[in-house]
Amino acid sequence: MTTPIKRSNRLRKKLYLDEYAILGFEFSCKIDLSEEADYGQFFDNFAGQVEDRNLFVSLDGNEELFEGFVTSGDRYGSATEEDRKAIEDALSAYKIVSDVTIGKLVDACYEM
Repeated sequence: MTTPIKRSNRLRKKLYLDEYAILGFEFSCKIDLSEEADYGQFFDNFAGQVEDRNLFVSLDGNEELFEGFVTSGDRYGSATEEDRKAIEDALSAYKIVSDVTIGKLVDACYEM
């Protein structure tokens, strides 16, 4: 049986542990590039949605697959269930986007 490690508040904060853990989530979807005007509008609106909710998004993907990881824009803030729903709604609102997958909230520092 392992005894839990006792850490000071300062160390927990530096290590982003316990009450200082930062939660985020992954998302992915497919994008149809056939209509370039819709493509530009989609990214402009998506960026606006992310900015309005004070989120950070790290993006990856290629011409067909769009994926990323979302966290809060606050130093010790976390993404929320409402943020997950907002990103899912933002992605699903466009006809050029399909197969939207939103991951569960995970510890951004230790569970990625």
